Parts: sequence; structure tokens; C-alpha cells
Amino acid sequence: RDAGAQFAVSPGCTERLAAAADDSGLPYLPAVMTPSEVLLALEYGYRSLKLFPANGNTSVKMLKSFKGPFTGIRFCPTGGITADNLLSFLRLPNVACVGGSWLTPADALAQGDWARITQLARHACGLK
Repeated sequence: RDAGAQFAVSPGCTERLAAAADDSGLPYLPAVMTPSEVLLALEYGYRSLKLFPANGNTSVKMLKSFKGPFTGIRFCPTGGITADNLLSFLRLPNVACVGGSWLTPADALAQGDWARITQLARHACGLK
């Protein structure tokens, strides 16, 4: 926050992280991978969660199984999302969005190749 951040995203959810996020006043997207982590995030009032790492069909199955006991929660899977599997996640009713570094390859960033990044994003948005 002191450096100008407007939100925080983490690769996990611990009591210390959740408490620090509460103290900062920043919107926070904690990551979870297990039902226990989901419950911890719920105890802190979070209903939008990052699923990390999202490793293909295993994570799709897990998100399907989370739908029953964890109603009203929306997930943002990251860490393994690609143009080839993003639709299998986005079609789930408890997935709000996905994130993936395939949209911003390191070489494109280093070269300032915004046209390539734009093309990748447009391609992803056009998938059905």
C-alpha cells in the first residue's frame, strides 16, 4: 500500500497473510488449494479466491467438487492455465476468471512487444 499498490494477490492463504491483508485495507485475493485453506479464507470473509496451482483436469475436477460445499465462492485459477485449457475452467459456474502468464511471455515483455501480447489476449478472448 505504501508503494502504491491498489490490491494484493498471494500464492497461498495463511492466518498471518489474511491478518496483514485486513490490516492493510487493500482488496486481497488469497490463493487456496485445499478445502482447509478455503475454510480459512472464509473465516476471514473472503469469497473470491485464487486457485493455485491450477494443473489441468485435476483442478477442474476439484473445482467441480468445491461447488457443492462452498456455495457463493468464485475462483480465479492460475498457475497452469493455457490457451488450450482455459475454457475447461471458464465453463465452471464457480470460476469468475483465469490468469495465465502465457498472455505475457517474458520475451515479449522484455522487448516491449505489446502487439504480440495484445494478439494473445484477443485470441484468448475469442475462444469459445
